[in-house]
Amino acid sequence: MTELVVRRLMIDLERPFERRWAGGDAFRSAFMNALSMSFPLGEQFFIDAVRQGLKALPEAQRAGMERQVQGFVGQEATHRRIHALFNGHLERQGFVNTWEGRIRRRLQRLEGKDPRHAVAATAATEHFTAILAEHLLAHPEALGDCEPRLLTMWLWHASEESEHRCIAFDLYRAMGGNERWRLRWFRLVTFFFLTDVLRQTLDNLRRDRALWRASTWRSAWQFLFGPTGLVRLTYRPWRAYLRPDFHPSREESGRAQQWLTAHADAYRVVGEGGRVR
Repeated sequence: MTELVVRRLMIDLERPFERRWAGGDAFRSAFMNALSMSFPLGEQFFIDAVRQGLKALPEAQRAGMERQVQGFVGQEATHRRIHALFNGHLERQGFVNTWEGRIRRRLQRLEGKDPRHAVAATAATEHFTAILAEHLLAHPEALGDCEPRLLTMWLWHASEESEHRCIAFDLYRAMGGNERWRLRWFRLVTFFFLTDVLRQTLDNLRRDRALWRASTWRSAWQFLFGPTGLVRLTYRPWRAYLRPDFHPSREESGRAQQWLTAHADAYRVVGEGGRVR
């Protein structure tokens, strides 16, 4: 497995951006904004889940996974910080994050439960983020003609999501997690992820006064179901998670490493195995 490194993205996110930053497209901007709104709290949950999962392992197993978990934590912490900055601009533009409240209420139900539940939920969600990441790396035109700094932010995040896609899954297996829980959590995550991203996207469009425009829904259809549509091209990798022999590494395409290599000037490596230099 590739050694995970922590990267500091060399872009300026203090400067505001356009309300419809994804090439002037209301739907694409609203959808990607919705995803970003879930990241800070969601990624903190992933960090807490894998840390607790690592502690639950016997010492011999823990030593074998510690560096990968630390690298995962370092990358997710960086994503959390970057998207908090991005979301701050959305808030100032008048958008309201309703997704976070639903995440908080669900997390309360996991308190005091077997840590394998949280790791299973993390592994399932990481599969979602990984297949979305692969789609974005394959079709960056989905973001339209947006500012280079925002394109860099999204493709850097996508590359790291693809890069660390195996960590929570491997940790769950190391903890002795069973197939029934793995699949149950995947189905729950699928339901909540799809309904939450839809609800937040619709709310974003409403606040942008674009919800009832025909152009919005033409764009939505093309983005989701067109020849390179998100739903059309991610169904097969989504369904792969249900196979008994599934492993995230089998879904890797190499695009993440290609992007990271080609855009090494966009970031600075600040740590390896989760340790900051």
